[in-house]
Amino acid sequence: MTNDELQQLVEEISLSRFHLPFAHEARFNHRLRTTGGRYLLKSHDIEFNPKQLKHYGREEFIGIIKHELCHYHLHIQGKGYQHRDRDFKELLDNVGGSRYCQLVPGTKNQISTKYVYKCTGCGQIYNRKRRINLTKYVCGKCRGKLGQIPFKKA
Repeated sequence: MTNDELQQLVEEISLSRFHLPFAHEARFNHRLRTTGGRYLLKSHDIEFNPKQLKHYGREEFIGIIKHELCHYHLHIQGKGYQHRDRDFKELLDNVGGSRYCQLVPGTKNQISTKYVYKCTGCGQIYNRKRRINLTKYVCGKCRGKLGQIPFKKA
């Protein structure tokens, strides 16, 4: 898919699902790694990760387009356009956009585990970036005592 075809697809989805025109630029950005797309607040343009289309197909990619168009239309209208806003969540549900996108194979996961804790009661595993105080925290599932287990990077 080219940038021109992407632009046309975004304009069609905007008119058919949101009943509002998309009057800015939609383009692929090959530098995006951990996100499916992003809405640029200053220019109102939308950038998309072409790897999402390649790995997960057109249907999944259309969900990402709807997600970014929710940001776009709500921001233009002066409503809550951020993920935590009720306006955003309601519009996303109404148009059938995807809340999250899948991680593209081959990209490194941003969360690096350094510490692994295990509940002595139920066996629940907790992966953490930072060390936690074992006298202060307990298992969120059964309120059991936590213990640190050795972690080996793959």
